[in-house]
Amino acid sequence: MPVRTAPRGPRLVRLALWGALGAGPLALAATLYMPPTAVVQAAPAPHSTETHPPADPRGAAELFVDLWLRADGATADSGIATAVRGLAPDVDLPKRPRSTDVPATAAGRVVAVRTAVGPGAWTVVVAAVRDQAESAPAGSPNTMAPLVRYYAVSGTGGTEGVPITIGGAPAEVAAPDAAAVPAAQFTHRVPTGGALETSLGEFVRAYLGGGQSGGLERYLSPGLRVSAPKTAPYVRIEVTDVLADAEAATVAAVPADGTKARVRIGVSGEDKQGVRWPLLYRAEVTARAGRWEVSTLESGVTDLPSGASSSSPAAVSGGGR
Repeated sequence: MPVRTAPRGPRLVRLALWGALGAGPLALAATLYMPPTAVVQAAPAPHSTETHPPADPRGAAELFVDLWLRADGATADSGIATAVRGLAPDVDLPKRPRSTDVPATAAGRVVAVRTAVGPGAWTVVVAAVRDQAESAPAGSPNTMAPLVRYYAVSGTGGTEGVPITIGGAPAEVAAPDAAAVPAAQFTHRVPTGGALETSLGEFVRAYLGGGQSGGLERYLSPGLRVSAPKTAPYVRIEVTDVLADAEAATVAAVPADGTKARVRIGVSGEDKQGVRWPLLYRAEVTARAGRWEVSTLESGVTDLPSGASSSSPAAVSGGGR
C-alpha cells in the first residue's frame, strides 16, 4: 500500500503565522527595553567675566612706612628712595644731616593696626616696632623712648583694578582714637603769620612736644579730647604749610563765631639727631571768642559711606568728643 506524504504547504503556513504573531511581542519588548537616545546639546560658550578682587592696602602701607623710615632725601637716587617713590611718587623724604653719621631709623617690624576704607580712598595706621629702645629727647622725664611709634598712611585705589597709590608722607599719631573729620579739597593757602597759621603752629608744637596733653586743651573746642603721641622724639617742630577748604580761613583776622574750615597742615619735626621728618595732618577748625580752635583732628579718610567697611572706628589720630 503506497505511503501518503502529508503536504508541507499548510504546515509552513501555520509556522509562518505563529512566527508573525510572535514577532509582534518581541518587537514591542525590544522597543520597551531599548535605551533612550541621548540628545547632545552644544555647551554654551563661556563668558569672559574678568574680575579684579579688591587689593588690601595694609601691606602697601606697612612696606611704605618701613622704607620711608630708612630713606634719606639727600640720596634721592638710592634704591630705598626709588622704592618709596614707587608707592608715593610725590612723597617728601626725611632729611639727615651730613655733618654726622646718623644711621637710618629702621623699624624691627611694621604692623597695620587699623584700617578705614572710604569711596575710592583709605587710611591705614601702622605701628613701627623698633628692635632696640633709643634715648628719649632732652628734657624728657623718661630715660628711654618707647619702642612703638604709630604712623597714619592715606591713599587711593585698590578696587576695580585701580593700582594702590599712597598720597604722601605719613603722619605720626597717637594710639588710634580720634574724632572723625570728612575728607576735603584743600585749595586755599593760609597766609603765614595769620591768626589761623599761628594757632595751628602752637597746637602742633603742643601735640608733638613730648606728650603733655594738658597743654592741648587751650587749643581745642569745648568737649574735644585729643591724646598726644607720647613717643614723638622731636626737639624742634614747625609748620611749613597750611591749606584750607574755605576762603574764610585765609583772612588775617578771626571771622565770626561758628565759622568752620577744614585744613591740611604740613609739619617738619626735627629729632635730637638732626633728622627732619615731614609730617602731614588734617583737622577741622572753628572760630570762637576771637580765636581759632581745633574741633576735630584726623590723619586721612574717615568719612565712611553707608556699607563701607572699617576694621575699627574710622578716626585714627587720638581723641574723641
